[in-house]
Amino acid sequence: MVLDFLLLVLGLALLVGGGEMLVRGASSLATAVGVPRLIIGLTLVAFGTSTPELAVNVIAAWMGRGGVSFGNITGSNMANIGLILGLSALVRPIRVDAGAVRREIPMMLLATGVTVALGIDRLWGAPADVYHRGDGLVLLLLLAVFLYYNAVDLMRSRAEERLLREMNGALPPRAGRGPARDILLSLAGVAALGAGGRLAVVGAVGLARAAGVPETIIGLTLIAVGTSLPELATSLVAVWRDQPDIAIGNVVGSNIFNLLCVLAVSALIRPVPVPAGGRGDLAAVSLLSLLLFPIAASDKRRIVRAEGALLLAIYLAYIGWRALG
Repeated sequence: MVLDFLLLVLGLALLVGGGEMLVRGASSLATAVGVPRLIIGLTLVAFGTSTPELAVNVIAAWMGRGGVSFGNITGSNMANIGLILGLSALVRPIRVDAGAVRREIPMMLLATGVTVALGIDRLWGAPADVYHRGDGLVLLLLLAVFLYYNAVDLMRSRAEERLLREMNGALPPRAGRGPARDILLSLAGVAALGAGGRLAVVGAVGLARAAGVPETIIGLTLIAVGTSLPELATSLVAVWRDQPDIAIGNVVGSNIFNLLCVLAVSALIRPVPVPAGGRGDLAAVSLLSLLLFPIAASDKRRIVRAEGALLLAIYLAYIGWRALG
């Protein structure tokens, strides 16, 4: 138990340090190459901080632990909205970029809806609810569409910026220091986050087993929260540094990546069954995702402390009910 505790502490330390490095590197990289921080948050930061989920799910799929894979994904997505955005809003109200309301949050809702539809096979007459390899291919196709859409949007924004410069009779700025150092800092942050998330999960699972906690809820609770610690660290650091666009992009991009890549890859390795109570988990993910849209799309376009407290309360209530049930 002492070794598990030490692993957990070391993992948490790596997560906090990695979150700081990744935010610093991503912000500087965005400034250096002219990329909006929201786009960076939706790609480099969000996908990078999802590497623990991907690593855990690949291992779980190879071991045939589909329940762990499913619980990790649904639990992580619930934690991203309820725990991470909830806590972040309690620290400081979060401004929501208009682009996130128009594009990224609706894409997250679409990914969630498709994932739910693919996971309720018994509703269509199948003997069991399972994410098959074909479902994984569908999710990967949606991921490709999302990445293409982001790439086109990025190129359009750069083209518009250049056009504005030409209209103003200004030449593009001279190239200064290259972004290599920022990229290395970001990659170092991702590596620290991946290693820290893994150590934290191993330590947490060891402590849970030593305490006699049933393994059926480990995927949804300890592993999901453990693999979401990178997102938590990155979002809290971003909010504290007054960079809310990275915090929103981090959570939304991570949720999209979890569904369209992590679940897809897991299903391609081995079909992922929806365990007992899994439909309730999918409903909880859908509820939190749906709540985020009207909160973010309100006239004030801010997630205030009261709304953060609501998201956090819903998350804690559901996880408590599942753990005790």
